Formats: sequence, C-alpha cells, structure tokens
Amino acid sequence: MKPWSQKLIVLQSYMSIHNNNQTETGMFERLPSHWMLALKKVGYWIWLIPVLGIPLSYHWSLGSAHADAWAWLVITVVFGVIPLLDFVVGRDPANPDERDQVPALEAQGYYRLLSLATVPLLLAMLVWSAWIFVSYAGWSWVGQLGWVLSVGTVMGAIGITVSHELIHKDAALEPNAGGLLLAAVCYAGFQVEHVRGHHVHVSTPEDASSSRFGQSLYAFLPHAYKHNFLNAWRLEAERLQRRGLPALHWRNELIWWYAISALLLLGFSLAFGWLGALFFLGQALMAFTLLEIVNYVEHYGLHRRKLDNGRYERTTPHHSWNSNFLLTNLFLFHLQRHSDHHAYAKRRYQVLRHFDDSPQLPNGYAGMIVLALFPPLWRAIMDPKVRAYYAGEEHQLSESQLT
Repeated sequence: MKPWSQKLIVLQSYMSIHNNNQTETGMFERLPSHWMLALKKVGYWIWLIPVLGIPLSYHWSLGSAHADAWAWLVITVVFGVIPLLDFVVGRDPANPDERDQVPALEAQGYYRLLSLATVPLLLAMLVWSAWIFVSYAGWSWVGQLGWVLSVGTVMGAIGITVSHELIHKDAALEPNAGGLLLAAVCYAGFQVEHVRGHHVHVSTPEDASSSRFGQSLYAFLPHAYKHNFLNAWRLEAERLQRRGLPALHWRNELIWWYAISALLLLGFSLAFGWLGALFFLGQALMAFTLLEIVNYVEHYGLHRRKLDNGRYERTTPHHSWNSNFLLTNLFLFHLQRHSDHHAYAKRRYQVLRHFDDSPQLPNGYAGMIVLALFPPLWRAIMDPKVRAYYAGEEHQLSESQLT
C-alpha cells in the first residue's frame, strides 16, 4: 500500500474512533443544560480573542528576531490550534427548553447587543491594521502577507459570521449593521443572495453555495464567486421589477452597499496610499473566500429530494452539516448549528438547537476548512459519511449531485 493511502486510512480511522467515543470524553457533556446556557452566555465573548490577537501579534513582533512569524499568529492559532482544542473541549449537549428557556433567551437584549458590539470594534481594528501594514518596517513581504491573511481571517470568521446573524433579522438596525460589515469585505451581494437565494434553493442544483458530492473546493470556489454575485443582482432586479422599477434605480440596495465598499477603498487609498488599497482588497479577498469555504463545508453532498410534483422537499435539519463542538460554536455565535438555522432561519443564535439525527461533521469549522484545502483528505473523510447518510438511495447522488 502506498504511504499516502496509509496516511488517509490512519486519519480517517482516528477521526471516526474519536467521534464515536466523544460522548465519554467531552469536557462538558455531563453538565446540566442550565449550567451550559449560563456558561455560553459569558462564553460568546470569546470572539474578542482573535480580534485582540491582531494587535497582540503586532506587539510581540516589535523587536523580535522572528517578526514575520508573529504576523501569522492569528491564522496559525485559528487553523492549527483550535481544531485540536475542539477535540479536547468536546461537544455541547445543551438545547434550550422550548417552553421556558427559549422565550426568555430571545427576550434578552444582551445577546442582540453582543452581536452588534462586534461592528465598531471590527471596523476600528480594520483601520488600525491598515495603518500598521503601511507604517511598520519590521516585516518582509512574508510578514505583510501573514498580516493581511490574519486580518482577513478575523473579518471573515467573526465579521461575516456576525453579519450572517444580523441580516436575517427584521429590525432595520441589524440588517444595516450586517450590511456594513459585508461592505467592509466587498461582499455586499451576500446580504441579498444568501437570504433570498441560498435559503430558498439550499441543497439543490440551483444553489451555487451548495457543494456537490465529489466536487473539490477548487472547482466550487470560482463557480460560487461568479454565480452568487450574478444571482444577487438578478434577485434585486426582480424585486425592483415587481415594484415597476428598473434594475439601475436608487432603491437598488446593492448599488448602495457596493458604493460603501468603493468609498471605503477610496478612503483607505487616500489615508494610506496604494498599500492601503492593497491591504483593504487583500483582507476582503481572504474574508469572503473563507465564507465560501464554509459554504462548501456546510452543505457538501447533501440535497433535498425532488418530489413527484417537480418541487423540492421542504428544507429540514437534514439538509446541512451540523457541528456541535463547543469551542468553535462560541467563536462563531452557534453558526455550526447550521442544520437548525436552515430549518428555522429566524431563530437567534443563542437558541439554535443541536439535532442528533442531522448529518454531523467530525470537527469544528476551523478543522474542516483545513481538511477541505486537501481534496484527497476531504474525500477520504467526507465521502463515506455522505454515502452512509444516503444508504439505500445512492442513485440520488449520481442523479443530482455529481457534476
């Protein structure tokens, strides 16, 4: 047997054994539900760690013989340390009680303010990081690249995650705050396409954000970039047409959001020169690429069955991969309880539930993103899970998933 094949089998066996034994080894598995809810109420502030990790990494690089390495600190911790800590910390067993705890949790303005608090801090971090990028002479191009990718990781992992939470809400403040975060990473179309496109067509061939069985990340990404951008404009044009307005009208919200992105680019250019513009575009590319990799992970190989009437079955918790690892769920405001989010999109992050019968990822998003970067490893781990989930219905994979 080839060494590469042996490595794939060892990795697959380890992840399978670990996940089978997770109930016995998780640190928080046996805690009562109300304790877990209290712990998470404070634990959601963990989003501050990667945000504050940006200035901390700069501080530690000052005068260091390894200044370039410190610029990579955040991205190294996120994609190197956190996947391992997910295994150590384990899963979160707590679902809020629907009758008593859910209404109380949803009524608490604390959780709404917590998500909104990310907006000014992230924008301030972005501006400060641009100033450091153009003024600090201690990094070579290697350090500068690490700095841009680390800032983009924070803007994608925290900024876009929070914007995703906010754009689903009805009050004007939250969608506008979410739109501002998306404009800061030049991906405003997500606000339109995600809510009106992705949530309608998720896990069907019509959805560019739902990766197909057997599709590599590198085949998925260019398709997602292109079609999600075009679909956002199509959806907004259709909305305006129903009101008797042309697509290029001042009420087209995409025009406004992309105008904000253009103004931000201009502002960074005027304040910090061409390097400031390069920094702004670089962190944006990293942030929205991270978003699309997460989309790839969240729906790989899953699909809604086509009914006899030609329509697709209703979206349920079975049509998204779920990851109930506590640590990354705290970092990502319960984004990994994605199965419940797609079945009930208006539920706020603090009341999203875990379903044991949803398809389960073997690690948190940080680890799965790293795995997706290596298609042979990804397929060795995930393809058997997809086939097992559709056992007896393999024909559905060949008919609707293979590209």
